[in-house]
Amino acid sequence: MTERGTAVVVGASGALGSAITAGLRGRGLHVVAVARTAPEDSDGVTGCAADIGTDDATAAIAAAVAGTPGPVRMVVQATGLPPAGPLERIEPDALGRAVALKCGGLLRLVRAVDDRLAEGSRVVALGGHFGVEPAPYACAAGVTNAGLANLVRQLSTALGPRGITAHLVAPGPADTPRLRGLSADAAAARGVTVEEVLAERAAESPLGRLVTPDEVAWAVTTLLDPQAGALAGSTLSLDVGARRGIF
Repeated sequence: MTERGTAVVVGASGALGSAITAGLRGRGLHVVAVARTAPEDSDGVTGCAADIGTDDATAAIAAAVAGTPGPVRMVVQATGLPPAGPLERIEPDALGRAVALKCGGLLRLVRAVDDRLAEGSRVVALGGHFGVEPAPYACAAGVTNAGLANLVRQLSTALGPRGITAHLVAPGPADTPRLRGLSADAAAARGVTVEEVLAERAAESPLGRLVTPDEVAWAVTTLLDPQAGALAGSTLSLDVGARRGIF
């Protein structure tokens, strides 16, 4: 299905953001790709330099979207969290910074394009399964993604009367350079190999594997389908079965 209009992807320079950008381009949307260092402009892609953790990002994104075609059909908050350490070592202020980046960033993104959203537009946030499956070694991710799920529900309630839906896509550990870098740090601290750490993460899934960026991009782009409107406010768990709970 080919769409008409524009999408905005924050965190577009990361592995997940890059895959999502490519997927949205494949659906025919013009993409405003947002990162701290602006991605290069290319066919159908406009780079935008903005730090979504600051209020200046709202004006920067609004300016980048101003000259793009059609309504904004989708916005995606795909910013990754910086390493903050496990529960026993995390700085308390790091939790606030994580929430400001992911949750505050989603609000900044929505406000930047609010006047360009139309009936059928989608607001999408990337969270993670630690939001519902708490793990002390992922303290900031768990706290932030739980808050993000709540915020997505609030946005879906507030925007619903305009025919706009909000969604949370929650991958399990994804096979990205960032995960491999964090695994290398953990391996060095424990005196084991990176492969052992990655194998432990994969073993959290009954399928024994990690999520891929292309799978995350598939879930995000599928939300453009009209039938996805029934998922308003819901969480799509792309965790390859890592979460064992029912609720």
